Amino acid sequence: MDTDNLRLFVMAADRLNISAAGRDLGLAPAVASARLAKLEHELGVELLHRTTRKVSLSLEGSDFLPYAREILAQAEAAKAVLGGSETSPKGTLRFAAPSSFAQRHIMPLLPRFHALYPDLTLDLRLSDTRFDAIEGSFDLALRSAPLTDSSLKGRKLAEDTRVLCASPEYIAAHGAPQTPAELEGHRFTAWKDLEPRELIGPEGATALLDPTCMNCRTIVDDGDAQREVTLAGAGVSINSLWSVTDELASGRLIRMLPKWKLNDNSVLWLVYPRSNVLTPKTRILIDFLIDSLAIRTEWGD
Repeated sequence: MDTDNLRLFVMAADRLNISAAGRDLGLAPAVASARLAKLEHELGVELLHRTTRKVSLSLEGSDFLPYAREILAQAEAAKAVLGGSETSPKGTLRFAAPSSFAQRHIMPLLPRFHALYPDLTLDLRLSDTRFDAIEGSFDLALRSAPLTDSSLKGRKLAEDTRVLCASPEYIAAHGAPQTPAELEGHRFTAWKDLEPRELIGPEGATALLDPTCMNCRTIVDDGDAQREVTLAGAGVSINSLWSVTDELASGRLIRMLPKWKLNDNSVLWLVYPRSNVLTPKTRILIDFLIDSLAIRTEWGD
C-alpha cells in the first residue's frame, strides 16, 4: 500500500477537501483524485463520498482513518530509527486538550514552538468536555485525571491540585467557613455534576463536600466560566490551581478551608493510544510542553 496515497487520504479526510490536500502535497487536483481512486480500488471500498458541493467520510473511511494514521506513524518511526527522518519534523500533529488550560497556558507558547519547528502544523481540538483519544484519532491529548485507562500511555506534565475558593465580595457578604460542615447552605458553582467529594483535613481527618447540601444554582462544563463566575461573586467553587494561581496571588480570589484538600488524585497527563508508535513529532511536542510547563510547582500543594 502506497504511503503517499495514505497520506493524501488522511489529509483529505482532515480537510474534507481533496484538492486542498493535493495542493499541500504538490499534486494537481486531477492527480489527487486519481490517487485516491487508486487507493479505494486497492481496498475495495469508497473512503470518501464526493459530490459537486462537498466531500465527506464514508463509514468505511471513518473506520479506516485511524489505521491509516497508524501506518504513517509506523513508517515515520521506522525512518527515524534508520536515520532517515528530516532534521526538522514536518506534517500535521493532532492534539486535544481542555480548552480552559490550553487558552491560559498552551496558546502563549505557540509562537515559540512554531519558531522552533516551522514545518510542523498543530491541529488543535479544544474542549473542557471529556473526549476519547482513540476514537478521535489524536496523536496526543492532555487529560486531567488519574491515568487508569489501560488503552493509553502517558507522561506526567504537572500536578493538578483542586482548591475551594470564592471572591472577597462573596466572603464579606456570606462569611468564610472554618470547617467543611459550615459549607452547608453556601452558594456553590458545580462542575458538570453534583457528586460528593471527599476532603482530607489536618492529621488525616476526613469530611464530605456534598453539593446537594449547598445552594447550587449554576452548573458549568468550562473551567474559564467557572473561574469567572466565582470572580463575579456568585459563590464557592472548586478550581484547579493552574486556573486560579494568579487570582489567588492578587487577592481577587480567596482560598477557603486552606487546610483541607480534595482527595481526587488529579494529575495533568499527556496521553496517546498504547497501540500508537511515539513518532518524532509527537515526542517533540511532549518534550516541549514538559520543558515549558512541568516546572510550575505552584500548581501542586
